[in-house]
Amino acid sequence: MKPTLLILAAGMGSRYGGLKQIDPVGPNGEIIIDYSIYDALRAGFGKLVFVIRHYFEDAFKEKIGSKFDNAVETAYAYQEMNAEIGDFALPAVREKPWGTGHAILVGKDVVDEPFAVINADDYYGADSFGIMADFLSNGRVSPAEYAMIGFKLRNTLSDYGSVARGICNCDEHGYLREVVERTTVEKNGHAARYIDESGAPHALTGDEIVSMNLWGFHPSFFSHLSQEFADFLKTRGHDPRAEMFIPSVVDKLIQSRTAAVKVLPTHDTWFGVTYRQDMPIARRRICELIDTGVYPRSLWQT
Repeated sequence: MKPTLLILAAGMGSRYGGLKQIDPVGPNGEIIIDYSIYDALRAGFGKLVFVIRHYFEDAFKEKIGSKFDNAVETAYAYQEMNAEIGDFALPAVREKPWGTGHAILVGKDVVDEPFAVINADDYYGADSFGIMADFLSNGRVSPAEYAMIGFKLRNTLSDYGSVARGICNCDEHGYLREVVERTTVEKNGHAARYIDESGAPHALTGDEIVSMNLWGFHPSFFSHLSQEFADFLKTRGHDPRAEMFIPSVVDKLIQSRTAAVKVLPTHDTWFGVTYRQDMPIARRRICELIDTGVYPRSLWQT
């Protein structure tokens, strides 16, 4: 059974003004998600599930989803604020859904096979998808073992400002012990550093492994998410800004020894558009990948 790619796209409408303002990075109007899907299909993924919001469903399907209707099985899940909350009373002041863990949970009714999770507007690289597809397709994933693609920190930083990164602490066998969130990480020559809450800098080598939210799960993960979300609503559901993030759910499973997470290293360079100045760099990198034969000039040419 081919694995599924679950694409977290529910935030695209708010970030891009209803999808009308998505800046292309490819020569024929391709956006970052096009390259991720192209890489995933080449790697052997057999199904796409887009997690979106109802209010921009028509625009999303017209601009993005329709490209794949005849190429691969495609399904949709909807991350609305009232999704999966049961009899919990939705706070009147809540303005957005409940975070990336919740975004995965809403896909439980359309995913029955091993699956990978990505952010819609992040570039991960062909090697990353190949590594993950191999893990999910060859009997390595199980209810007790998941995976995460680990990027070198220096391959994820912006030239134009600080970023938040989850720095991974792994054991001697390459299994994840914990993800330590650093909210102010920046380049420092060929290395890097982070700034703590008091304003003090701390040196990093740049070789640290970080999580960029490319995860691989067995479908049993949904039952853990469901229980965790119920607990989250009881303890934090009335905080209008509280969110349930993927790393926090994974960390609880690791600490309770319910599941282990294998960190699969990649040499690919991740990029997104954190700052306005990052867009020309993203376009240049895609152009270089086309020039070196990684991608054709037109991804979806018929």
